[in-house]
Amino acid sequence: MKVGTDGTLLGAWVPVANVKNVLDIGTGSGLLALMLAQRTPDHVTVDAVELDPAAAEQAAENAAGCKWSSRISVHCADIREWAQQATQRYSLIVSNPPFFTQGSDCASPERAQARYTTTLDHNALLSSAAQLITEDGFFCVIMPETSGTAFCELAKTQGWFVRYRTDIADNETRLPHRVMLALSSTDGEYFTERLIIRGPDQQYSEGYCSLTQDFYLFM
Repeated sequence: MKVGTDGTLLGAWVPVANVKNVLDIGTGSGLLALMLAQRTPDHVTVDAVELDPAAAEQAAENAAGCKWSSRISVHCADIREWAQQATQRYSLIVSNPPFFTQGSDCASPERAQARYTTTLDHNALLSSAAQLITEDGFFCVIMPETSGTAFCELAKTQGWFVRYRTDIADNETRLPHRVMLALSSTDGEYFTERLIIRGPDQQYSEGYCSLTQDFYLFM
């Protein structure tokens, strides 16, 4: 799976203060796992779970080639089964999940698995995260803004509380097309903001650069 703006935004945005360990659900190429290893101290470990064997193999190769390789473990597994066998809980869980219902055919089964909720629907994703989160931990996702409200309502039925929300728009004149959410099993203050990706000159905005500049070679 190619690196995209969604994954880059989520990896740069999620709160990492006081994080003890990290779980990346559906790691794909390992992007989020690597970004969060970069953003956290040396004592923080990162588990990355991926259903597709080829993607898991690529994620493992990418992790092995980075300077944080000793802290990243890639597991080829179905998160629903993996959650049942896990022996620890995580203070941060992240996922750039499938979010489309079944539509037109994709170029490959792997692409369909990454895009469509047929292999991991949102109910199963929330349930798996609930089994694995610590009492004070955060579960963070990115998805289309049109799916965000329904996802939040579903999360509430499972005991989640939305604590942070960032709506993302291409520019000042466009409506938000993505939303990033940080959920917690503990109620508390709720913070919301809006992020614009590009300014009037079509260059990356100051807010986008400030958030993501540590992950670009040229910006």
